[in-house]
Amino acid sequence: MVTEFALNGFLVGQLDQQLSAASDRGFRHGVPRPPINGSGKLPPDPLRVLGQPEGTLSLVVRDGQVNGQVIGPFGLVPLTPEQDRVLLVLAPNGQSRTVELPGSLKKYRVIATYSPRGEFTVIGLPMSRVSETLWRLGFIFGGVALGGILVAGFAGAVTIRRTMAPLDRLAATASRVSELPLDRGEVALSERVPEVDTDPRTEVGKVGSAINRMLGHIAEAFAARHASESRVRQFVADASHELRTPLAAIRGYAELTRRGSEQVPPDIAFAMSRVESESARMTTLVEDLLLLARLDSGRAVVHEPVDLSRLVADAVADSHVAGPEHKWLLELPGEPIAVLGDSGQLHQVVLNLLGNARTHTPAGTTVTTALSTRDGWVTLSVVDDGPGIPPEILPEVFERFARGDNSRSRAAGSTGLGLAIVAAVVAAHSGRVMVNSGPGRTEFVASFPQLRDGGNTSS
Repeated sequence: MVTEFALNGFLVGQLDQQLSAASDRGFRHGVPRPPINGSGKLPPDPLRVLGQPEGTLSLVVRDGQVNGQVIGPFGLVPLTPEQDRVLLVLAPNGQSRTVELPGSLKKYRVIATYSPRGEFTVIGLPMSRVSETLWRLGFIFGGVALGGILVAGFAGAVTIRRTMAPLDRLAATASRVSELPLDRGEVALSERVPEVDTDPRTEVGKVGSAINRMLGHIAEAFAARHASESRVRQFVADASHELRTPLAAIRGYAELTRRGSEQVPPDIAFAMSRVESESARMTTLVEDLLLLARLDSGRAVVHEPVDLSRLVADAVADSHVAGPEHKWLLELPGEPIAVLGDSGQLHQVVLNLLGNARTHTPAGTTVTTALSTRDGWVTLSVVDDGPGIPPEILPEVFERFARGDNSRSRAAGSTGLGLAIVAAVVAAHSGRVMVNSGPGRTEFVASFPQLRDGGNTSS
């Protein structure tokens, strides 16, 4: 803008000099106009002189007559009355000024003054060349500015991309770490920020180095946690295995004493019956702990075709015998449904779900067991119309030793490991289990990959 303003002033100044020169030439060397009606010669015409450029105009008023004309491409062209009126109102002070003429002439730089003969005279030069020069300059400046902006934008984008590339690599490392399963088991936390992004001389390098140190500490903590969990699992497995023999001996001696109960005082007989029942309960607890320890250790599950329809039907029949005070319903499809897995563990899953419904609901509760298939998955659902599970307990029902005593009735004791075993066995069979509960309805759903023809599963 400053350059354009300065150039405009310079060009207008040059035009004013040309205008003064044209005015001087017209007054000094102008050719007299032809006579009118045979009278004498008229004063010189400012346009009838060599050197006046095309576009120069003049207006002369003598004795009330107005003679306005402009030099055109093919000679002198008279001014229109409208153009004359614009020029006639100018003050004859000899100062250059810019006027806007109607018609095709547009902007002109003019001088209004009195000639040596006392005639009101206006001399003007077009400003088209000034406007064209300024337009070209603006176009050039605009092109240069646009090119500069594009170059600066491209250079800025390249610079920003190069500057942000280390941050992108840091974010990618953090994203990969966030996708790792860190909640349990052995965690192989090998992700690190690339060495090129750990230069302590840069801000990004300091962050990358700090992230690597943090990941190293986390990896060590996970390794220590895994080692501790492994020791606990091994201890539970060893203890459970070692407890099986003495528990079997206790039960054997208790049964032997019960057989000779007619020779034992009643209080001793009652005590021995309690020893026998509690040893049986403890044996069940030990077996459950041993199974969980084996599943936690990642021991491979026996994979063989299992007729889940037959297995569920048998489990419901057993539950009917164990809990005749409940109403047991069974819904099975017309065709047998098979899965791949360990029949004993799958049978325990069904028994534990049914036993959970029987144990934690009052007499008269209806328990519906259904088996269905959809999209390559087998779905086992156990639904009861009991009091439901409290919302504060619901997220923990699959945890070990979780209990729902606060709201669901207890007709018999349990180890608190039944649903934990369900979750562990289902996970070991590449399945998933979930629960939905509210007042008057509790539903457990376990899903397994369906066994296709040829022995392949959908997963």
